[in-house]
Amino acid sequence: MNVHVAPPAGGYGILVEPLSGPVRVYRNGILLAESQAAKVMYETRMPPTVYFPREDILVPLSDRVGRQTFCPFKGTACYHDLKLQEERIDNAVWIYEQTLPEASGIAGHVGFVCDQNTHIDLGDNELTPPAHGNISGPLIDWLLREAAMLPTPEGFTKALAEKLREQGVHLTRLSVLSWSLHPMIAGKNYVWKQGTDEITVMTPSYDILNSPEYQSSPLRHVSQGLGGVRHRLHRDLPDDAFPILQDLREAGATDYVAMPLPFSDGRINVITVASDHPDGFTTANLGLIFECSAVIARYYEVFMQRENAQSLLETYVGKRSGARVLGGEIRRGDGDEIDAAIMFCDLRNSTRLEEDLGRRAYIQLLNGFFERASTIVHDNGGEVLKFIGDAVLAVFPADPQKSFRARNQALKSARAIVDALPDLAAETGLEALHCSTGLAYGSVTYGNVGSQERLDFTVIGQAANVAARLGDYGKSLGHQIVVSADVLKDPSTAIPLGEVELHNVSRPVNCYAIPTA
Repeated sequence: MNVHVAPPAGGYGILVEPLSGPVRVYRNGILLAESQAAKVMYETRMPPTVYFPREDILVPLSDRVGRQTFCPFKGTACYHDLKLQEERIDNAVWIYEQTLPEASGIAGHVGFVCDQNTHIDLGDNELTPPAHGNISGPLIDWLLREAAMLPTPEGFTKALAEKLREQGVHLTRLSVLSWSLHPMIAGKNYVWKQGTDEITVMTPSYDILNSPEYQSSPLRHVSQGLGGVRHRLHRDLPDDAFPILQDLREAGATDYVAMPLPFSDGRINVITVASDHPDGFTTANLGLIFECSAVIARYYEVFMQRENAQSLLETYVGKRSGARVLGGEIRRGDGDEIDAAIMFCDLRNSTRLEEDLGRRAYIQLLNGFFERASTIVHDNGGEVLKFIGDAVLAVFPADPQKSFRARNQALKSARAIVDALPDLAAETGLEALHCSTGLAYGSVTYGNVGSQERLDFTVIGQAANVAARLGDYGKSLGHQIVVSADVLKDPSTAIPLGEVELHNVSRPVNCYAIPTA
């Protein structure tokens, strides 16, 4: 006979229908099950699935194995192995021992994982899936048009939550976890709550990945590709329920769902929704979110890619330079002529330090030096352009009306770096650490240089060259800071070194040493 199903009136749907006559399932010719009471489940966007009463299974099943899958519409499926005479088939069948109301018709029934060796004989039945209606309607229209104008993930999250409520989803909380490529931030979690105008943004460090809270959370479960999670919170929670569910329940939530938001690079991000409606979410509610999840994921992927690009550029080329590159200055030769104070600061005796400390401890020392130097430079209005071996190259762009401000910022930074070295030495177990810093001021080109395939955003000009040479000159005299005369507004407290011949600098440079502790 034919099984005809009336099309749903619109929205995501699940329908369970009885099959008539005998229905059988075989594996390599071996009869695994035969039933006069088999059922078929039609689920939107899914192939029809045949379920057998457990008493009609003709071969032994193992006890429950460790595999579980979660469906927001049907519940939790537990898996069993099939035990045949010739072989044992791992995870061969699944059973929803308890189901959500929409799928109650298959509770306790057995579904078979079909492969090339497994065949279901439907007898006289012919499966006719329902015609799919317009499931997403206005929400998809909004996602394809108006949503594209929202400039931030915070604005998109708020608008998405409000749009879902407009479509009849009784939503009280929505969150989206997006993983990042930031060197210090594991990702961002955007949280909307009903009755608040602001989106809460959490930026956990990578320490969260080892925290007990994350290890026992639905976010970890979903992001590791183990499927979605759903719990009806007005019922008694199982002993192995995620701890956060009790917190949500105490806050008044009645239903909770976590779904994957896969990105195109394979990373799995997570969207969670909660409701306080007495009946929780309907299948149509969750189906609407499920249907739109791929489009929603692409929005967050675009947001995160831009944030990732910005954070990576800031990490590798600096905040100002990163902003310029993101702003379109990406061609070789793009750049500006600016007046700036240039600082070149390197750690002295690096070769000996590496020999004495060993490679791992030496790299840890370098990281500590770079961390302190970068923080000091940034706090004084400069930008670290790059690390060169054990040296820091920094630029302090000048306001034409207040040119000595940039020079003072550079000099203040150089002194602060010297002052920070004793603490770094103590942390490393060294008696002392010393650096060599050169400062110069002048016109430089601030922009892209390099080959067609590999560009570097840097400063080019006599001031940069002089700064590096002054640092080298200071080493030979035992001074930690040497500056060109034009850096100092008042040289009265500095040590005059006179006109100095520097390597690859055509004219002598009048310079001073800066006393340090």
